[in-house]
Amino acid sequence: MTPSPDLTLATPFTLGDLTLRNRLVATAHAIAAVAEGAPTDTDAAYWRRLARGGAGMVITGGTAVAPESTLPQRYLTEAWRPEIKDAVRRRAEAITEGGAVAIAQLVHLGRETLGAGTYYPPVSAAAVRSPREATAPHPLSTEEVRRVVDAFRVSAANSVQAGFHGVELHAGHGYLLAQFLSRVNNTRDDEYADRIALLAQVIDAIRTEIGRLPIGVRVSVEPGDNSGLGLDDLSELLPRLYEASPFAYANVTTGVRNTYVPGMATTSPPLLESVPRLRTAVAVPLLISQGFRSVTDIERALDSGADLVGMARPFMADPKFARKVIAGDERSVRPCTGCNEGCRTFEPTGSCSVNPDLGPPGATSRPAVPLLLTRRGSRTGPVAVLGAGPAGMECAMALARTGAEVVVFDRAREAGGQARLASLAAHRSGWQRLVAYQRDQLADLGVRVLLGTCVTSAELAEYAQLVLATGAEETAVVVPGELRTLTSTDFLDQYTDLVPRAPRVAVLDDGFGWWQGISAVESALEAGAREVTVITPGTGFATGLSPENRTQLMNRLTGAPLRIAAMNTVTTTTAGELRLRNVMDGHETRLVADILVTVGERRPRRPDFTAADGQTVHAIGDCVVPRRIAHALAEGRAAAEAVASGGESCSRFSSHS
Repeated sequence: MTPSPDLTLATPFTLGDLTLRNRLVATAHAIAAVAEGAPTDTDAAYWRRLARGGAGMVITGGTAVAPESTLPQRYLTEAWRPEIKDAVRRRAEAITEGGAVAIAQLVHLGRETLGAGTYYPPVSAAAVRSPREATAPHPLSTEEVRRVVDAFRVSAANSVQAGFHGVELHAGHGYLLAQFLSRVNNTRDDEYADRIALLAQVIDAIRTEIGRLPIGVRVSVEPGDNSGLGLDDLSELLPRLYEASPFAYANVTTGVRNTYVPGMATTSPPLLESVPRLRTAVAVPLLISQGFRSVTDIERALDSGADLVGMARPFMADPKFARKVIAGDERSVRPCTGCNEGCRTFEPTGSCSVNPDLGPPGATSRPAVPLLLTRRGSRTGPVAVLGAGPAGMECAMALARTGAEVVVFDRAREAGGQARLASLAAHRSGWQRLVAYQRDQLADLGVRVLLGTCVTSAELAEYAQLVLATGAEETAVVVPGELRTLTSTDFLDQYTDLVPRAPRVAVLDDGFGWWQGISAVESALEAGAREVTVITPGTGFATGLSPENRTQLMNRLTGAPLRIAAMNTVTTTTAGELRLRNVMDGHETRLVADILVTVGERRPRRPDFTAADGQTVHAIGDCVVPRRIAHALAEGRAAAEAVASGGESCSRFSSHS
């Protein structure tokens, strides 16, 4: 790896007695590859791959300090337990052997249960209810707070004895230490009424165990004027904390639960403009985090006063992120789109929608099976991929890397398929990053991509193998009447022209609460709709989204002219009006509207052709069964291996990302 001489991010940094090989930090996250509170071999493999990718420092998250801060599934690492030290040691060694500084982040969730039915009562500085919880927590007594201090001390000692270079205290995102820092949540009248007291005592207690090793503090700028932990609060608290109990670095991010993992609507780092102010307030090394994707933004943060820049999801999407950008090859970075799907759904572990190399326990990559439509013949030669969507382009990329001759055909005039369409919607442009990455990779690999081209069976006969990646199409929902009615697909392709002439928009969702209907709503509002009404046979709006995506969506929609007609469907229309029927009691109502957008079933689309003699044909992605982009990418990679191996194997490529 030859560092780019012009990039500050590529330069080493001294943190106490440690030297980081560069300024890029994999900030705290976890994939829940933990069994009964102990990291597994899958966990170690994940961190090993990430560390080998070149990050200067790696911070592991999901590490709890006390039983009352764990979840029933026990997928958080239970750092207070000495008997799991060997498992934690394997995690630390995986990071240090990869050349990175290893830091263990320690957290007590306090009143935040993460939506889980915990075995223990939630606790906090006071009986102040979290906006994300149904009931107020148990206020910790003075003696109980002192036990929390000791829990952090023991957990830090165990972590360092297992091989970590230091620890980071999670005093952000609304968790327990942040609850004590907050002027809204901390209403105590004992010694811990001083908002820095608990955190200062934790630092001092840990210092007695780990000596000169670094102790970092992560804090977050919480949204809202009355959050109690805004930028002004942190600018006052951090200097006071350092004076009372010195710490090694400050890691500053934003948000609370369900907002601290920003979705696609966040298109630039939220704290980028605040770096100069934070630099003035903080005398210790400053690690700035959240929303960083590009070298331009990273360099700007460093030029503005940050010492280090942190990211989590970009390292999940491409563990070689650091190595690639330091080598000046940002173009080859597989991009995080901010979709918040695989990384926020632990089934059973975290994954990444755009990275098919990140698989579940026991698998070296995401499992996938391309559909074999015709048996392999004796022919060898070039490969045709029909479809330049995510599945087809992924397949062509993987084939080209094996040296195969491959040509991609698509009748559309632009590459990207459903991902390109999704990126047209308001607040969903992140998908365009993936489309651009795949398109650029095909160009760099010399793959011919013929767009706006319809090929016949005769023209395809010259190819030894075919891979069908022709996607799916949305079926029209038939609604009798006169009102103009479009599918969500057609609407997203032309909403900027439609809405100004039809400002009262009705969206008939399919009841599954996924992005097709939601994107129609947000796009209509973005284009200036005077009123948008969602009609759904389901019980609510956006019910298919992850908690993070749903919370951030609702925040964006606050104050918008949006109405929800749940448990309803549309029976007929007239010019300017819909007739609704409640799916439970049959009650009918009327709704004024200028246009109706329907969300219909997506059905596989396969070309009408006849395979030539000896020609092997596979199908992948939505043209098998319409699903998510994670399936499309994994099946694209799996089909490439099956084609290249000359067999019907469903084993997978090793990482080329």
